[in-house]
This record gives sequence, structure tokens and C-alpha cells, in this order.
Amino acid sequence: MTAPYRLTGALDGSRPILLASPHSGTHMPADFLAATRLDVRSLRRIEDAHVGALLAPAAATGLPLLEAVHSRAVIDLNRAEDELDPSMFVGQVTPVARITDRVRRGYGLFPRVVAPNQPIHHARLPATTGTERIARLHRPWHAAIEAALARTLARHGHAVLLDVHSMPSLETPNAPALVLGDLHGRSAAPALVDWLHNAFTTHGLKVARNSPYAGGYTTERHGRPLAGVHCVQLEFDRALYMDPALLRPHAGFAPLAAQIAAVLSDLESALPQLGLNQPLPFAAE
Repeated sequence: MTAPYRLTGALDGSRPILLASPHSGTHMPADFLAATRLDVRSLRRIEDAHVGALLAPAAATGLPLLEAVHSRAVIDLNRAEDELDPSMFVGQVTPVARITDRVRRGYGLFPRVVAPNQPIHHARLPATTGTERIARLHRPWHAAIEAALARTLARHGHAVLLDVHSMPSLETPNAPALVLGDLHGRSAAPALVDWLHNAFTTHGLKVARNSPYAGGYTTERHGRPLAGVHCVQLEFDRALYMDPALLRPHAGFAPLAAQIAAVLSDLESALPQLGLNQPLPFAAE
């Protein structure tokens, strides 16, 4: 049976930063492929292709890295387990569905589409399929993150989770190459987000905050800055490192991977000065 995640390094709390790539998995089980109307290339467009590899130089320094194994088309680990579309299933999936805006748009825990008007499945799925994927893939992923953050907090007095994604190029004037999401201050201390903003800007990237991506379920579940646990979502423009049409890395891949590794190395050194293990002086809004 395919593992729920791939781990580089150790989740023993020895390093204060944990890296996660929930959308770069590519595995599609045979039963999933038998139920889809799309070819593999089309299905892969919903993934954050190569983000795990983009983080490999940082992980090579010893920072622990969790990577999804399964494709996002199979299950989206950055959704709550009750963000379900009941119309996708025959029977009742456990837990009871909670219809969020993400579910309405077709991007719930089990994506209904890879893009508008591009449905994934031929027909409704057995409820047992959804329940089994939640138990075998979703819960182990978040349990591993939760346990690692607890160990890190106990050892360092603070813990930082960086949830790394890629995004389509934003078709706006002065579009950013990186969007930092902290749920508008609710998932991480401002000092940490400020530091990341300044560091990536120094490396030549145009950085935005919380628009259009403020964070997902990972930041909602794991970010507890008042308790010393900080979670920031990073969305890199995928055109920085790959051809979005062909899903192939290009010449920008190695420089961006090196920049990320350098920033994270500097961040680890800077963390003791950011006061992350101190209660924030106000409740985040």
C-alpha cells in the first residue's frame, strides 16, 4: 500500500522549521484512474508540480520536509476532512459534509474539477472510497505535522511550519512572484512574515501578502502564534521555475531552489531574535 507521505529528514523537533508540500504528489492509484474521464497530463495540472524537488536543497541542509505522495486530484491535503461535496458520492461519507466556498467551486477535499468545466470523474464514487482516503492519507499527514510541531515547540519554545505551493502567474499589474499567506495575521507572528517578506524581496522577488491567497486548511489548523506555533503559506509563481504548459522545469529552477535554501538557512539563524516564543502583545484579528 502506497505511503501517505514522503519524509526527508526527521520529525524529532531538532530543527525549528518544518517544510510541507501537500500538492506536489503525483501518485494516482489504479482505482482512481479507472474512475476518471481525464488523461494523466490533464489531471496533473491541479498539482503544484515539482515543489517538493524545489525544496530539496533546503531539505539537504537537514530541515525536515514532508511531501505528499498522492496527486491532489486524488485528495487535497490542504482541506479539512469535512470539506466534502456530497453530490460526488453514493452513500454517506464520514464525516458529514461541510459546504465551504472551496467545495462550491469544485476544489474540496476530493476535487470535483481540475479547472472550470473540466470534471474529474465519470460518475459518483462509493462513499467507502472517500472514507478510506481520509483515514489512510489525510489523517496521517496532519497527525505527522501536529506531532512534529509539538516536539519542535517543546525543544525550541517556538515552531515554524512553512506550507509551500505554486500558483499560476497572476494576470495583474505588477503581479507578485510570491504570495505569503498568514490568514491576515492569525496563523503567524508579524515579525516572521515581515522577515520572510524582506528576505525574498532582497533576493529579487516581488512579494505580496494574503492576496489572492491568504492560506488554507493547513494554516487554519496548525497556526497558533499565541502558543508559539507559526504557519505561513508560500505561493511561488510556477513560471519562475517551470513551463506551466509542459509541466517541465526550466533554467530558472536551480536558481530559485538555491534562493529558497539560502533564505531558510538565514531564517533559522534569525529565529531566536524574532521573539516567536513570546506571547503576542495582542490577539490576532
